[in-house]
Amino acid sequence: MTTTTSPDARWTRRRTEKQRRLEQVRALADGVVLPTDKIVAALEALLVSGDRVVLEGNNQKQADFLSRALAKVDPGKVHDLHMIMPSVGRAEHLDLFEQGIARKLDFSFAGTQSLRISQLLEDGLLEIGAIHTYIELYSRLVVDLIPNVVLAAGFMADRAGNIYTGPSTEDTPALIEPAAFSDGIVIVQVNQLVDDVSELPRVDIPASWVDFVVVADKPFYIEPLFTRDLRHIKPVHVLMAMMAIRGIYEKHNVQSLNHGIGFNTAAIELILPTYGESLGLKGKICRNWTLNPHPTLIPAIESGWVESVHCFGTELGMENYIAARPDVFFTERDGSLRSNRQLCQLAGQYAVDLFIGATLQVDGDGHSSTVTRGRLAGWQVLAAHRTWAMIRAADVMPPRHGWTCANRTRAARMPIWSAAKSSWCRWSRRFRRAASRPSLKRWTL
Repeated sequence: MTTTTSPDARWTRRRTEKQRRLEQVRALADGVVLPTDKIVAALEALLVSGDRVVLEGNNQKQADFLSRALAKVDPGKVHDLHMIMPSVGRAEHLDLFEQGIARKLDFSFAGTQSLRISQLLEDGLLEIGAIHTYIELYSRLVVDLIPNVVLAAGFMADRAGNIYTGPSTEDTPALIEPAAFSDGIVIVQVNQLVDDVSELPRVDIPASWVDFVVVADKPFYIEPLFTRDLRHIKPVHVLMAMMAIRGIYEKHNVQSLNHGIGFNTAAIELILPTYGESLGLKGKICRNWTLNPHPTLIPAIESGWVESVHCFGTELGMENYIAARPDVFFTERDGSLRSNRQLCQLAGQYAVDLFIGATLQVDGDGHSSTVTRGRLAGWQVLAAHRTWAMIRAADVMPPRHGWTCANRTRAARMPIWSAAKSSWCRWSRRFRRAASRPSLKRWTL
């Protein structure tokens, strides 16, 4: 005979508290579906002052309906929230702090709101917990930043709560899972609601992870981060691209890479089939990418340079192109992209030969900072510092067993970075000296 005993109440306080909160909104919901016009009331009932709240928003996908709703709650009912956001990218993200709804912030990136964050800090309206890399922030969600509530975004949901995230899965699973398995509350805004799971193209987030879904008043916002007008690529960008290919990519056999964003890397991508081909580098460099599906990568893909691309997120307008090339991109059987920011960030930090990024300040030794007077942009201050710290350690450390990565030891790979940095600095110094000559002033930025 099997007997079942109830867990000791000492060990189920989070579960009991979750059930108490859910009961307060049962009257508002139809099963797991919250009415669009009741979302503010639902948030006021589900949130408790001081809660840790994850608000999905990276440098592309934004749970903007939920962020706008959160900014409308009564500060007398909900205040001093501890916000956890991969990216602080919208005005209402910081309105929360001005209104007293939120007090503390742990985040990764704040490019578009970097000036305002600095001002709120100066005014004493916002407290920074820490600035993280994306991976650090995701990791702390299962350590010491376990969330009480997660507000996320998806493309479609059924009435049971199964979620389809479409090409913009990004970091949704990484944000939801810590709450789903620690008795936190998960609310997902969606663009469309269907009756049955069979109507979803695929299930990215199972219903058992989700407490409520709500149809947003408009499709969630996606920042087209990488699609830019290529007419703005200048001769200096092309010159720098040629320098990078010749001085770094060729010299150090850069086959796998995390290419970052911007006109500088776009120029490199565009000239691979021409300048790169003229150097005989096809098949020797730039084969495997962790990168969004940049339109600027199309010439390299079509000419056979690119073997694989794993994406952080999607790129608006590239859906049909991706679906037609499943050998290159990671796709579902229907051709829809499966992006994953967590896996791509891990690959970009630990499984590639080269990363190109940007920062606010850098010195000749590679020390980097994205915190300057009056501006706080985000995670690169940590990422760059750790990168160069690891480079220096690897330069003097012997190879160690267990540090294998892509068939080469991590310690053996790091001097490549060090040499690449040194090579780039030499090229940069030469370029600056040349650009200072009157005859070459036209090349200067």
